[in-house]
Amino acid sequence: MFRNFKLVSKMIFGRGCFSQLDGILAEKRLNSDSFMVFVVDDVFQDKSLKERIPVRGKDLILWVNVDDEPKTMYVDKLTGNVKEYMDRLPDGIIGIGGGSTLDLAKAISLMLTNPGSSADYQGWDLIKNPAVYHVGIPTLSGTGAEVSRTTVLTGPEKKLGLNSDYTVYDQIVLDPELTEGVPADQRFYTGMDCYIHCVESLNGTFLNAFSSAYGEKANDLCLEVFLEGGPESADKLMMASYFGGMSIAYSQVGVCHALSYGLSFVLGIHHGVGNAAVFDYLEEFYPHGVNEFRQMLEKQDLELPRNIVSGIENDKLEKMVDVALILEPLWENALGPEWKKKMTRERIKDLYLQM
Repeated sequence: MFRNFKLVSKMIFGRGCFSQLDGILAEKRLNSDSFMVFVVDDVFQDKSLKERIPVRGKDLILWVNVDDEPKTMYVDKLTGNVKEYMDRLPDGIIGIGGGSTLDLAKAISLMLTNPGSSADYQGWDLIKNPAVYHVGIPTLSGTGAEVSRTTVLTGPEKKLGLNSDYTVYDQIVLDPELTEGVPADQRFYTGMDCYIHCVESLNGTFLNAFSSAYGEKANDLCLEVFLEGGPESADKLMMASYFGGMSIAYSQVGVCHALSYGLSFVLGIHHGVGNAAVFDYLEEFYPHGVNEFRQMLEKQDLELPRNIVSGIENDKLEKMVDVALILEPLWENALGPEWKKKMTRERIKDLYLQM
């Protein structure tokens, strides 16, 4: 059976298009008593973007902290804040920030209409009720969170997304101007998340013409941005993020993301940094991709974190392996249906200990 998956319903792209957000939301405001919830990275609390957010009437701004990876407990707290603010559902949830903020906004929009804790829905297609209307506005490019059907969360037992057609944003606003001023290292690591999406998709057993078409273009755009640069780099990287997310919509990621999830869950390493740190040790699986990655790393004059697993306690190492092994679709995409014969617990431990 072929997957019948959902895409973002509406999108707008272009420098300055953020100014049209007010008009976009106006169409969704049901009456004078309605309200929107803006979920915004708290780094913008003292930035000019704060004054540009089109807050109206009873709208609520949730300033969220994403110094740590998004956790199910934090999603539940934020969802509770919205429910306490008003005794009815908002007309929309608007996420403004990087991938973690966009994931939080998606998760809140789901949990407002689904009972229990967000930890109950970590997995594939466990969400039963449609989300509140939600809009994604990335201020970083690379994660593909603006287009993906998952919201990646760290729960009590695992790091795993709320993977659902209901997770997908209803509207995205892609304004490259919003990415200006991002620190070079953060820009690189987030961009490499996109690049690694492409490498894993293009080298996976789930590859098809749909995934290949998006993945190849995103891959080329990443190389242009990080090897050549130029005045349109922000625009190109924003579209690479979109295309990279689309590439894995009909395929999957692979070895790097599976191992990175384990690192993040146990050591708290941010997703983009973890991906880059892991990918440098995966020449066996992605030789061409790792070679290009190293060229981009050298061009950007950045140093990867090293010895991140050095001296780790055995119980923590075992937990990292547990988290990585939960992600069966990723391993199957990377190594085929017989992946369990190729990737044992001991093999995964060996890979981690190299890092």
